Amino acid sequence: MTATRPRVVLTGPPGSGKTTVGTLLAQRLGLAFRDTDADVEATAGKPVADIFVDDGEPHFRDLEREAVTTALATHDGVLALGGGAVMDTHTQSALAGYAADGGTVVFLDVSLAQAAPRVGFNRSRPLLVGNPRARWAELMQARRPTYERLATVAVLSDDRTAAEVADEILQEVRS
Repeated sequence: MTATRPRVVLTGPPGSGKTTVGTLLAQRLGLAFRDTDADVEATAGKPVADIFVDDGEPHFRDLEREAVTTALATHDGVLALGGGAVMDTHTQSALAGYAADGGTVVFLDVSLAQAAPRVGFNRSRPLLVGNPRARWAELMQARRPTYERLATVAVLSDDRTAAEVADEILQEVRS
């Protein structure tokens, strides 16, 4: 009997399209879509931004680690991780094990120019406070090596519709 695990795990920075592409991909595969940020919000009973303000980033990261661990063990659809989830060493190990067992980890890559209008840097993004574009670039520079190392598939979402990106991932999953 095969253990329950996601069919596809999406990683990448804010604005790469994890939620939009993930929802479309799940529909195409006839599976459920799950977002670990939504799981964290449900557990905490408040939005991610409020968790950062009220409880601090370390508390958010603890909740996020638990959400990722649970989803990797119980969700059999398409799973999107929060942008910073991959920086946790426990999550890195879990994703490496998932990939080694044949799982598909997709790094949705995106440029700052393309991410900016998607993210809407004027919205509440706790890690992008101050100069959002500069912070996004700093975070991406720090996270890119980890996204690339953990990915079994990398897809650039620049200048493409979410449907086009979902279709490319679908081809990778089916090949």
